[in-house]
Amino acid sequence: MDKKFAIFDMDGTLVDSMGYWNRLADEYLARFGLPGLSPALKEESIALTMLESAQLFIREFGLPGTPEQIAGEINALMEEHYRADVPLKPGAAELLARLKAAGVKMCVASSTHPALIDLCLRRLEVRDHFEFLLSCEEVGEGKNKPTVYLEAARRLGSTPENTVIFEDILVAAQTAKQAGFSLGVIYDVNSDTEQEQLKVLADCWFTRWDDTALFTWLGL
Repeated sequence: MDKKFAIFDMDGTLVDSMGYWNRLADEYLARFGLPGLSPALKEESIALTMLESAQLFIREFGLPGTPEQIAGEINALMEEHYRADVPLKPGAAELLARLKAAGVKMCVASSTHPALIDLCLRRLEVRDHFEFLLSCEEVGEGKNKPTVYLEAARRLGSTPENTVIFEDILVAAQTAKQAGFSLGVIYDVNSDTEQEQLKVLADCWFTRWDDTALFTWLGL
């Protein structure tokens, strides 16, 4: 592969955090004595920004406060995990170092708040591999639309044709692929039911960042 630019998702892709996120909405709603999200609402919320998720909570549960206030409260719950115990996925640090040594310019495009992305990646000592961090919140649309990927490519000075995107969930992978990017998909247990579809969609599907098949595909 001759791609010189790479865009990484964070949660479930670079870091093993999806279990925390999957419990977060239920943790927050429990503060109001509410039940957790139904399977349908969980599916709807997967590709949403935090503000869009807050709007969903207001719509479905009549929560008090503004979307901005609710998003801030949810972010505060997750911040402690990013600050203390969310780990990198196996092999991620080595892969990032090898890509940087090969001259690949990289960034992160995530649904997570920019300050939380920065906090987590600095603690894990991989922040300096990335040119910048971009959040769906900054572009105003979730990963069910290609806006965040196209803006990331623009800031990198790249185009979809010479850029690879790394993701772990189906809706984001479909969006990236439809926008013309090469697609690498890493397995995450939290999207286990999507794996057969992801294998078909991906240009390279792998289980760990130190997978030989991935290094071969990237030419490392």
